[in-house]
Amino acid sequence: MTSFFLFLSDVFKWSYGFFEVFGNVVNWLLFFGSCILFVYWCWMLYVKLGNNKDKDYTSPSKEIRPYYDPEIYKKG
Repeated sequence: MTSFFLFLSDVFKWSYGFFEVFGNVVNWLLFFGSCILFVYWCWMLYVKLGNNKDKDYTSPSKEIRPYYDPEIYKKG
């Protein structure tokens, strides 16, 4: 009976070591996944949403001040 408990103790030691290594692998996978998501988020913010695209805007109007409406300012 003692040999059975010694064997069971060895199995538990092995399983704890296995879970410790497996937990380390899962932590690295989560770390790399979060790094990839962070880089993708930064890329979306800079390239897709930012990147000074408003500097390329050209007004369809030929006026100097396309948003100035003289009719609004005459009503004063």
